[in-house]
Amino acid sequence: MDARGDAPTVEQAAEAFAAEVSYWREVRGLPKRELARQMGFDPSYVSHVESGRHKPTEDFGRRAEEILNAGKAIWKRWLEYEAAKSRTAPSLAPPAPRRPEQPYATGSAIVVAHDGARLDYDGTHYRLTMRRLLRNTGSEPITRYLIRISVDRYPGEPERSNAHYRQHPLTWEELALTATCRGEAMRWQAKHDRDAFKEIWLLFENEHGRFPLYPGEEVWIEYAYSVGEEKWGRWFQRAVRLPTEHLEVELAFPADLDPAVWGMETSMTAEAAPLRTAPIRREEGDIRVFSWSTSTPDLHARYRLEWRFRARPERDTTQGEFR
Repeated sequence: MDARGDAPTVEQAAEAFAAEVSYWREVRGLPKRELARQMGFDPSYVSHVESGRHKPTEDFGRRAEEILNAGKAIWKRWLEYEAAKSRTAPSLAPPAPRRPEQPYATGSAIVVAHDGARLDYDGTHYRLTMRRLLRNTGSEPITRYLIRISVDRYPGEPERSNAHYRQHPLTWEELALTATCRGEAMRWQAKHDRDAFKEIWLLFENEHGRFPLYPGEEVWIEYAYSVGEEKWGRWFQRAVRLPTEHLEVELAFPADLDPAVWGMETSMTAEAAPLRTAPIRREEGDIRVFSWSTSTPDLHARYRLEWRFRARPERDTTQGEFR
């Protein structure tokens, strides 16, 4: 049978893309207007795409995949749409120029010179500490920095996860978020507050004054928060959303749990594959620490470390992704 005869037409591929976006938007409980706002589009744009009035674009596909965390399902539909267009395009037509990839915050002047995460587990709770060296390569002062906290207890089963977090939502009290810059406490503002997802602006200011990140400057910021193991789980993922020069992760577990750690990496255009280098293990008293790092990680890449406690019976598999 001719494989080309089974391939979807451009119209069918566009409809499949729109249906995928609609499905994941409903799974995540987002109205069209809210999704458009988070993606940085006009409030009516998502409605136009889902109804077929606007055709898919690469930028829309990337942003929808990012916001809806669809496990690359939306991105695969975009690739199918692009393939369908290529099949029907005139053979002599020059290829359309490819848009350069944009960082997570489009047009942002922030470069992450160093991104370091340490995850500590005490037997019931995880405490994540993030340290980032930020560089302002733009021409204007930077007064705030966006961070995300997102959990998904049952990956691959979004309806089940949504039901779980409706009953057991993340709360600000349990997160106990703290943030500092230059030794100064940073104020923060909630941008989005949902059961399993938080977006927070860390502000370069406090009650004593403001301390913007000026053009050409570098500054270390540090923030930390806690999540119970019933909401986190046995894997931790780092998503590269801004140009980053070095990324490292440390996992610190009680040695008496006999932890074992491994990892995977993926991107918008590649399937999951083992990390190119193994996590390094060391002992710190009664704590076993696993560390892993990479230089110049690819934009949009995701690096995930997973673990199990061989001295403790396995529980339900859970997931935590924190950015």
